[in-house]
Amino acid sequence: MKLLRVGTAGAERPALLDQDGTTLRDLSGLVTDIDGALLADAAALGRIRAAADAGELPVLDATGLRVGPPVGRIGKVVCIGLNYHDHAAETGAEPPAEPVVFLKAADTVVGPDDTVLVPRGSRKTDWEVELAVVVGRTARYIEADEDPLSYVAGYAVAHDVSEREFQIERGGTWDKGKNCETFNPLGPWLVTADEVPDPQALGLRLWVNGELKQDGTTADQIFPVADVVRYVSRFMTLHPGDVINTGTPAGVAMGQPEPKPFLRAGDVVELEVDGLGRQRQELKDA
Repeated sequence: MKLLRVGTAGAERPALLDQDGTTLRDLSGLVTDIDGALLADAAALGRIRAAADAGELPVLDATGLRVGPPVGRIGKVVCIGLNYHDHAAETGAEPPAEPVVFLKAADTVVGPDDTVLVPRGSRKTDWEVELAVVVGRTARYIEADEDPLSYVAGYAVAHDVSEREFQIERGGTWDKGKNCETFNPLGPWLVTADEVPDPQALGLRLWVNGELKQDGTTADQIFPVADVVRYVSRFMTLHPGDVINTGTPAGVAMGQPEPKPFLRAGDVVELEVDGLGRQRQELKDA
């Protein structure tokens, strides 16, 4: 299933995208939201699936309808840095021996086509297309004989926008360059895990002003999705509705020759992951 949330920011309603890829169906008669409580409730998800299969869900008119983040009330966004061989190489970094973990605040999450704001004083705002993993049940200390993917509710497109000067040159941890407002567009859909049989076989692409900048595959991940979920569960409890951004392939502005083409107000970024939909953001000054 492709689950999404539509409407004005803060007042989104739950919806489903039909198998035809164009028709929206209203889920508000069955569930109040697409959130951790729903994703942890197999019976409720089963009712949605049954109603969709039976053609019982009312049609939503998509004309002029904003698409919001596909998950509401996110507890935390966990991010994995330097998780593609080609991206580590372009930044001159050695592939890490263990996953590089950092956090983004949940309030950085916006809709897939919402405006991205270039922070005041920014000179090095950068792009990063990523595969996002959405947690479906509580994960803590996942054992070696357990399947970490059984804890995954689904997958989505994420844009891990970053300000490199704030992140790298201003001291401290990466937080200052990762947590600016609007720095995590998510969606358009949450695609349930049953529709993504192999998360290590997905192409990722990103364009800036129509020019292809990133063209990678999750097969190049240093730490595959299953390993990332297990690893993170050793250091923090993952709750239903939590999001894990699993890293970006090569092609970011930071890895380009001088003068590096960092983002400015007026730029348009488009990105997609195979089977998970497409995003488009226009940048404006904060």
